[in-house]
Amino acid sequence: QVQLVESGGGLVQAGGSLTLSCAASGRTFGASKMGWFRQAPGNERTLVATIVWYGGMSYLADSVKGRFIISRDIAKNTVYLQMNSLKPEDTAVYYCAVDTTGAGYGSSAYWGQGIQVTVSS
Repeated sequence: QVQLVESGGGLVQAGGSLTLSCAASGRTFGASKMGWFRQAPGNERTLVATIVWYGGMSYLADSVKGRFIISRDIAKNTVYLQMNSLKPEDTAVYYCAVDTTGAGYGSSAYWGQGIQVTVSS
């Protein structure tokens, strides 16, 4: 079993910054990759960023490219999402996810509880 605990959300003014953290724990934790998704009311959950756990290669969605940075601390089993130049359209619940098998973020993935990020105009 893997548990993911998110922190760092909140309310921020447009143009500001927030950093989300996701700490993973569990007896058999071993990640292929970890990532961040977000879901706004009435919308589908979409991928924001993902990072290969050991290799460090990362991907960012076009909507956040140049503004967000994903990183991880292997020793702490923690992934971060540094969000800069925030826009109101970034407002959503953000979910951390881990792919432990290499199969992707499907039914075999583990998910955090979700954390609210609200950006005011």
